[in-house]
Amino acid sequence: MINKKSSNETRQKRHLRIRKQVIGTPDRPRLNVFRSNTAIYVQIINDETHNTLTSANTKELKVGANIEGATALGKAVAEQALKLGITKVVFDRGGYLYHGRVKALAEAARAAGLEF
Repeated sequence: MINKKSSNETRQKRHLRIRKQVIGTPDRPRLNVFRSNTAIYVQIINDETHNTLTSANTKELKVGANIEGATALGKAVAEQALKLGITKVVFDRGGYLYHGRVKALAEAARAAGLEF
């Protein structure tokens, strides 16, 4: 019998591999994405001090966890970052494929002024 691991376990392993390379600094904090069935969560994190600088999610914005909601979330988090003086970030896709909601969020954040 073949034991297949859940897709979330494989995503978490992928995320750990990515996190070895992607590190947020005060100059370029990390833009982290977490996706669930009901919401999308985004944080901008300074890994050296282990502080979350700003965060946003689709529940706060009262939008759906679909592509339109991800676009609105990307724009909102970019505006919050620019208010804090953050223009460059490192994108951490959280082990998810760069497709669909994650891609829409990233492109909206880029269009709103973040560089990564």
